[in-house]
Amino acid sequence: MSEKDRLFEDPPQKKFEFDETVAAVFDDMLDRSVPWYAEVLDLIVRLILSRKGEGELRVLDLGSSTARLLLALHSAAGARTLRLRGVDNSPAMIERAGKKCAAFGAEEIELIEGDILEYPIEGEDVVVANYTLQFIRPLERPALVRRIFDGLKEGGEFYFSEKVVFDDPLLDRTMIEVYYDYKRRQGYSDYEIAAKREALENVLIPFTVEENIRLCEEAGFSRVDTIFQWANFVTFRAKK
Repeated sequence: MSEKDRLFEDPPQKKFEFDETVAAVFDDMLDRSVPWYAEVLDLIVRLILSRKGEGELRVLDLGSSTARLLLALHSAAGARTLRLRGVDNSPAMIERAGKKCAAFGAEEIELIEGDILEYPIEGEDVVVANYTLQFIRPLERPALVRRIFDGLKEGGEFYFSEKVVFDDPLLDRTMIEVYYDYKRRQGYSDYEIAAKREALENVLIPFTVEENIRLCEEAGFSRVDTIFQWANFVTFRAKK
C-alpha cells in the first residue's frame, strides 16, 4: 500500500514534515532508511506479548504513523485480549493507518489524531514511541517521558527507538558514514541522502545513548536497557 520513496530525487522545497507526500511512501522509507526496522518491530511485539498476566493488555503507540506496530501486535495476539491505540498528529498518517487497518480486518485498533505532548496517558501496560522522541524539541522531552512514566501501571514498560549520536567525534562521523553506506545499498543516491539530511536538519535532533537513558531514569523508571543496536540506531526498554 506504500509507494516507492522518491521524495528527495529533486531538491527539497521545505523542511521535513509528515504530510501526505511523506505518508504515501512512509512504509518504503522506513524499510529502506531504518536498519532492521521490521526485525525491531518483531522484537518489540514478542516482548510485549510475553508479558505475564490475564485480562486486557493495554498498548499505546505514540507517533503511530501507518500503524505497523499496532497491526503486527493485532496479527500476533492469538488468544490475548489487547486494547491497541495509536496517536499521531499527522492527518495523512492517520488516514493511511485507517485504510490499512480496514484492509487487514483490524478496525478495532483505535487511531487518534492528536498531539502526543497533550494526549492523556493513563492506565497503560505498555507505551511505545518508535523514532518519535527525536522529533520532539529537546526541552519538551523530559516532561513527555515523565507523563509516560506516570501513565503506566506499576510494572509497565516503555519501548522506544531512536537515532543516536556519539560523544566521540571520530566514532560519530564513522557511524554516520556506515549508515550512509547502508542507504546506498538500499538504492538511495548520494544526492537523495544529502537532500534528506538537509530537510531533517534541526527537525530530527538525536541524543546520545546515555542521554536517552538518563531521560528515563530522571522520569522515574527503575531500569533502562538497550535491547537492540545497529550503528547509530538503538531500541530501549524502560521499566516502571
